[in-house]
Amino acid sequence: MKTVNLAEKLGHFSSHWDPHVVADYNGNDVMVVKFQGEFPFHHHPDTDDFFLVLDGEMVMDIEGQPPQTVRAGELLVVPKGARHRPRAEQECKVLLIEPKGEPNTGDPATAAPKPRI
Repeated sequence: MKTVNLAEKLGHFSSHWDPHVVADYNGNDVMVVKFQGEFPFHHHPDTDDFFLVLDGEMVMDIEGQPPQTVRAGELLVVPKGARHRPRAEQECKVLLIEPKGEPNTGDPATAAPKPRI
């Protein structure tokens, strides 16, 4: 067991929409990522999508619902199957939790790799 310094891990990369695994939790990847701009609409048919904003703010667009702003210190769980799109005008730092192997786009063909740092 060892602690994970999220700020230090976020300092390892500058790319956006590029999740990096920092820990394992009950068969899940715990990841940090930086958002800026818009991610494509997508869904995860078999799992919820967990977002904890560490720094900055993001907007989550969920089909059929008004956009939801999520600020630093707040989290949002998108229910499985819901088409959604995160976006951020300014860089936003986020912690994600997803089952191991879950593609970030919901589609393995378009998913970003998830390197461990």
